[in-house]
Amino acid sequence: METLSSAVAFAVLCLGSYMIGKGFKAVRLPTITGYLFAGALAGSFGVEMIASVEAESLRFVDEISLAVIAFVAGSELYVKELRPRLRPILSTTGGILVTAFVLLTVAIFLLTEVLSFTSDYSTPARVATALLGGAVLLALSPPSTIAVIKEVRARGPFTRTALGVTVLMDVVIIVLFAVMTSVAAALLTDATLNVSFVGLLLLDLGAALTFGIAAGMLLRRLLALRIPRLAKIAGILLLGFGIYELAEFIDTWSIDTLGFEIYIEPLLIALIGGFFVTNFSSFRVEFDSLLHDVGPTVYVAFFTITGLALKLDVLWTTLPIALALFAVRLLGIGLGAGIGSTLAGESPLVRRTSWMAFITQAGIALGLAREVAVQFPDLGDAFATLIISVVVINEVVGPLFLKAGLRRVGEAHLPDAVGGQEVGKVVIFGVEGQSIALARALLRDGWDVVVVDTDADQIERIVASDVEEVLIPDLSDRTLEQLIDEETAAVVAMLPDDDANYRAVRFAFERHGIERLVARPAGGSHAVDFAELGVFIVDPGSAMVTLLEQAVQTPQSTALFLHRDPDRTVSQITVTNPEVHGTPLRDLRLPFDVLVLEIRRGDTTVLAQGSTVFRIGDQVTLVSEGDSLDEVRVRLSR
Repeated sequence: METLSSAVAFAVLCLGSYMIGKGFKAVRLPTITGYLFAGALAGSFGVEMIASVEAESLRFVDEISLAVIAFVAGSELYVKELRPRLRPILSTTGGILVTAFVLLTVAIFLLTEVLSFTSDYSTPARVATALLGGAVLLALSPPSTIAVIKEVRARGPFTRTALGVTVLMDVVIIVLFAVMTSVAAALLTDATLNVSFVGLLLLDLGAALTFGIAAGMLLRRLLALRIPRLAKIAGILLLGFGIYELAEFIDTWSIDTLGFEIYIEPLLIALIGGFFVTNFSSFRVEFDSLLHDVGPTVYVAFFTITGLALKLDVLWTTLPIALALFAVRLLGIGLGAGIGSTLAGESPLVRRTSWMAFITQAGIALGLAREVAVQFPDLGDAFATLIISVVVINEVVGPLFLKAGLRRVGEAHLPDAVGGQEVGKVVIFGVEGQSIALARALLRDGWDVVVVDTDADQIERIVASDVEEVLIPDLSDRTLEQLIDEETAAVVAMLPDDDANYRAVRFAFERHGIERLVARPAGGSHAVDFAELGVFIVDPGSAMVTLLEQAVQTPQSTALFLHRDPDRTVSQITVTNPEVHGTPLRDLRLPFDVLVLEIRRGDTTVLAQGSTVFRIGDQVTLVSEGDSLDEVRVRLSR
């Protein structure tokens, strides 16, 4: 009954936490910070919704949330996607790991003399605290990094390296944390670090690998079942909780039965399980989709309950030390990233900028801090509060550094697209009702539109203050050169004279290589000529009949193309990323709500299948819900 009442009170608190998070987002602060703030207020100022003893009964929320976060981290480690940039990813990861870990561990060890909760510790205990703190503070944040990349529509080698290092670092840190936990346990109990200890450590890691693969197999079987989606989500959550229960059971059983402790890091088990499903099953997309659905709820619950453990009085007194650790971490990442990118042969600009991509922290770091507080009660919430205060600083300023770094290397492309749709300059020939309506529609989608005509009377009759109308003297090459340039992405010919229409599109194709050409012919005199140039011809009479036929036979697809479905967007993206060239569709890890309709390759239309291989220059037509097309454009374009 006590657990039920605590769960109900906590659910109410999470609703308030969610609203506070939205408020933080409105002022351009991370929502996670809002969740932590809400939990800290409830836990520190006597809101009395959840007493500390009751909060302990909600430990299962912690365990389920941490398991889901580890599943997400494992699912992001998709080997085929990381392989093209493997050398700089490994080099940068190694540089940061060695340099930052040494600096942070030394700094924390020195600071334990002045920290109120560690000042009376023995030297081994201070070393244990430093090792644990150094490992936790190295963790990065794949979700935050992905969010920033999507926000600025970043694409390019620097972006892919940054994301690869961020994901790989979390894997390495969880393994490192498992090792440091064993070392810290030995130091805090005065155990001897001898050969038997090393053997026991290898046993712990081997058991984690075995159980992780078993968890991946169970997930694969679960995803293969023909059961409702909610049932699969429930199964994932139950498996996550079971992983923590299993680890606790083995820990207790080994001490009682074998006389020594076998501790298997549950985060590592869950991460290996997620990695297994992503790389060794056919359910990768569905797994990502299920984690995407449950993720927001999990994050609200986890960060709120983490905030409950925050002690604002301790946070205030440790703020100077937190700022010092932030500076040390920044220095270590800067040196490590610079060394790693230099060894990988990156350009001077990347060497100077790479550190800016690795400041953000969030889920894994907070999860590990909570793990320390639970596993080592002597360190307790005071240690977690210190670490979390550093994490919050990194989480607030990290995205700002990442955005600045992406802009510095020229891989942020915010002005180039709206809603995942490629945009640019379009020149429309012919001022009349339909051309003005087309111009307004394109302007709403972010295009740079100019409508031109040689008839001054026509421009005077149709005045549109919101559309740029330009009177041109003729359609000579000199005049057309002033209108159509390298920035022009499309040309639409809607003049009443087909000779003029053909002259405009031919100039655009032959002089500037523009392939996105559209014509509404006035007659049939240049039909063959238009076809030879690859012009998309829109005949008003036949187009209306075809549209009506489609509306009768396939009303949903017709609604898509008429933009009457506000939840879905159709877009065409050109493949320009050389790392995508030769990659099958099934290996691209496109968002689960993106459907590839067709691929246009030269004069050929390719039906999109899992085995379809992308080529540079392919025109890919997609349909999607939400903002997922932004992520697709990041992967396909450069």
